[in-house]
Amino acid sequence: MLARGDSVAAAPPGGPRAHVSIILPVHNAERWLDDCLRSVLHQDFEGIMELSIFNDASKDKSGTIIEKWKVKLEASGILVVIGGHDSPSPRGVGYSKNQAIAQSSGAYLCFLDSDDVMTPQRVRLQLEAAAQHPTSIIGCQVRRDPPDSTERYTRWINQMSADQLLTQVFTSNGPTVIMPTWFCSRAWFSHVGWFDEGGQKTLPCLVDRDVPLDSLTPDLTRGMLIVGCLDPPGTLAAAKRGTIWTLRVRFLEERVLPYWATFTIWNAGKQGRRLYRSLEAANRQKVVAFCDVDERKIKKGFYCYEDSQERPKPRVPILHFRAAQPPFIICVKLDLTGGAFEDNLRSLHLQEGQDFFHFS
Repeated sequence: MLARGDSVAAAPPGGPRAHVSIILPVHNAERWLDDCLRSVLHQDFEGIMELSIFNDASKDKSGTIIEKWKVKLEASGILVVIGGHDSPSPRGVGYSKNQAIAQSSGAYLCFLDSDDVMTPQRVRLQLEAAAQHPTSIIGCQVRRDPPDSTERYTRWINQMSADQLLTQVFTSNGPTVIMPTWFCSRAWFSHVGWFDEGGQKTLPCLVDRDVPLDSLTPDLTRGMLIVGCLDPPGTLAAAKRGTIWTLRVRFLEERVLPYWATFTIWNAGKQGRRLYRSLEAANRQKVVAFCDVDERKIKKGFYCYEDSQERPKPRVPILHFRAAQPPFIICVKLDLTGGAFEDNLRSLHLQEGQDFFHFS
């Protein structure tokens, strides 16, 4: 999250103030909006609830669908605030969320994506958790539709322990408390900061990387499900992936590496070497070895950093993982080797967050 920009308007004065505002950015979402808005209508929360929609230059029938549901929602007692613009191009999800927040009035913010469906108890249960953890961002479990889509990612979201919410924030999977499930107080959101309005579709999904680690609640609202659709393949451009990689490396260097005098990179392959090359020079000097299980890589003996301007060129040993010394930065993807990697890691009896962090 970044500082609030001047383009974010203040919420309008007067009228009833909601206890919970559902924040819904919309851009060309006609395919999903009926199901999404129906799930807002079916919430079992009994307090004053508001739906704040910002329509970011939709060119499809999203606006018509929104107006139709505004009548239904207001008839059921749900406040509806609609903002938007019809410029030739969308201004991005960060901008849209900031606008939806600014025009809303709720003491609590419940984030919702236009291709997601909430189960009826979502607002009620997350409000209960947020009231108990006022300086936390509350998340929840998810269910995918179709059920077999992104199986590994969905397992990762739903099976993390409380501690792993904090220790696995460096992985390529993204925030451990995933953005479409966020629920928090307006006061806490304003304290942390507003969304980046740079227009990059994926960057706002990384905002909790700037949130203090102790602000992420270990209290996932278990048993609550959100059904979401997948983004079309290829929506994440290579440039954006590079930006996200750089952010992750910098975050690792700020939050973990200053506390380690030396460390080992677990993976002598492409990802491990890329991490090594991406580190600042002072942190590359802390890397005492790579480790792996691939005998071909281990037989090479060393990784020579050919692109370095340093003289002499660093030659980093490549060891079998049992011969390597913790702490480790692990660049092996979870849940991808039929359990072999996880078994190897467990055999060392290490503590996540102290002896190793995942960066895969």
